[in-house]
Amino acid sequence: QVQLVESGGGLVQPGGSLRLSCAASRDIFGIYMAWYRQAPGTQRKLVAQMTSGGSTYYTDSVKGRFTISKNNAKNTVYLQMNSLKPEDTALYYCNANFGGGISSWGQGTQVTVSS
Repeated sequence: QVQLVESGGGLVQPGGSLRLSCAASRDIFGIYMAWYRQAPGTQRKLVAQMTSGGSTYYTDSVKGRFTISKNNAKNTVYLQMNSLKPEDTALYYCNANFGGGISSWGQGTQVTVSS
């Protein structure tokens, strides 16, 4: 498996931007990577994912505002978040999926969108 460490969260005003980073402890080339988020009192939900082939998927509520990317040389996955809304407030988690029901999670980074 792999250890994942998220960073980049914080407090931002509506309409602002943040870039989350997920640093992996080893090579993540060819690994299915994703960002999830969990707001208080709700279940963890998929926000964006990148397949091993580089295809991306976004949940409808973030399409056109969020972008997932990966730097294989740095073993890091990013989530660029623009035009942030209060409803984007959540704890954001990075996930590495190895298949066969095996995955790793980071500890999460808090994103708060408020004026």
